[in-house]
Formats: sequence, C-alpha cells, structure tokens
Amino acid sequence: MSVFNFVKDAGNKLFGRGKSEPEALKEHTESLGLNAADVNIDYTAGQVTASGRATSQEEKEKILLALGNVAGVETVDEAIEVDQPSEPVFYTVKSGDTLGAIAQRHYGKASQFTKIFEANRPMLDHPDRIYPGQVLRIPE
Repeated sequence: MSVFNFVKDAGNKLFGRGKSEPEALKEHTESLGLNAADVNIDYTAGQVTASGRATSQEEKEKILLALGNVAGVETVDEAIEVDQPSEPVFYTVKSGDTLGAIAQRHYGKASQFTKIFEANRPMLDHPDRIYPGQVLRIPE
C-alpha cells in the first residue's frame, strides 16, 4: 500500500453536487475514459482509499492522478494491483512551471514535453493548461 500526497485546494471541484464523494470520484475517473471498474473507492475527510485491480501500471497511475487532482483530496492511499508493477514518478506543478520546463528537469530536453502531456491525457486537454498544485505523471 502506498500513500500519495496532493494539494487539497487544487483540482477539479466535484463534491457537493448531490452525489457522495466516492460516487463523484468513480464517475470522474470513468468520465476520463479510465477503466476503474475493478477499483473500489472510499473517501473520508480528505483521504481517498483506492483498492482493487487495474489493467496496467499506466492505468493505475492515471487513476491515482484522477482521484488526487480533485479539490478536497489531500491523500490517496492505494492498494491497486497490476500484473507488472513499477514505482511511479509524479511531479507537483509549481507556480511558473511549463511542461517544457518540467521536461527539461526530468529528461534534459524541453522538447520532450509531449511525453509528459501524452502520459497525462485525458486529464490534460492542452499542454498549456497546467496549474500549481496539480500532480503530473512523469513517464520513463
């Protein structure tokens, strides 16, 4: 089981719209086209607990980001199984960051920003639309 930290006040505003927090989170992941059918989601006071099974390591990481980049979520405690697990690399966006600057830090080339953009689709819909506090997946 791993715990990932997020900025509680950053992200999509899903809560308080007539659905329970777990229902809203599950619906959110599915609306992004992520396969969370075998993932159980619970929510208590800023903490999401996700358990079950994902189809791949990439799908697992995207589910974690979809759950964590929601206003009101501070931590995601996960026990999601995959066939070939690996340690994810995440980066929290700071004020003034661009995908190019993040790519420069991680890959040594700003032109590699498309790797980061594609790794975070469908949560990102444009490479210029990132915000401080957002957590991004950094692929190998």
